[in-house]
Amino acid sequence: MAKQKAIPQGYMTVGEVAKQTGVTVRTLQYYDKEGLLTPSSESAGGRRLYTDKDLVMLHQIISLKSLGFSLDDIKQRLIPLETPAEVANALTEQADGIRRKMDQLQASLTAIEQLKAEVLQMQTVNFKKYADIIVNLQMKNEYYFLITKFDDDMLDHIRNQFDQDSGFDFINRFNRLSDEILRLQKENVPPESEKCQQAIQEYWGLIMEFTNGDMGMLPKLMEVGNIDTAKNAWEEKQKIINAYVELALQVYFSRLGTNPFEEVEP
Repeated sequence: MAKQKAIPQGYMTVGEVAKQTGVTVRTLQYYDKEGLLTPSSESAGGRRLYTDKDLVMLHQIISLKSLGFSLDDIKQRLIPLETPAEVANALTEQADGIRRKMDQLQASLTAIEQLKAEVLQMQTVNFKKYADIIVNLQMKNEYYFLITKFDDDMLDHIRNQFDQDSGFDFINRFNRLSDEILRLQKENVPPESEKCQQAIQEYWGLIMEFTNGDMGMLPKLMEVGNIDTAKNAWEEKQKIINAYVELALQVYFSRLGTNPFEEVEP
């Protein structure tokens, strides 16, 4: 009891703070040693004493630490809490950090659910492909599902042919051209027309860019492009234009006097 009476009202020992906050005594002593959270007072017997203000400061530290900040970063971010405005600013920063963390966790949860769905559809265990899907989900690449359509050889080719920027640039160009071809189809522009043939020439150019001129890859691309049941908007668009593109390519190759699809083994 004597020790309890020696503690002035409104002050707490390190043990009491540890009990209230769930932070270990050793951690509190470490924060004190590092100058991160120095107790506001000291008893006549030399015991380190904390105040309610110190608890609020500790809450700042705990929150920032949970958001992934290092102790050095936290030192720079701690707000002294001398005025209501400073307290409000500290709480605002913590709230903003928590919202960012929630967004990150939601994105991670979405990625996990998407990966699980793809794994079940693939029906085979392929960790290399899983890793590719994870990377593309983290990059927020909405076309990550295309990875499931390619075999390992095709994926190796894509890794060698494209980096992140050139890969996004390619898919964006392909999508813009697909939108243009869809528009021509809806306007009933004949496949043999000059407008359509210009688009198809660009379309074939993209195929050559993707394969780097390797005609042996055409059967695999034909298999990827053969969509029986569309599972998303992108596949739905490709399924709609496929027949139109096939007719236009036939005209294009007939004018060239050669058909690369007929020259490779299926």
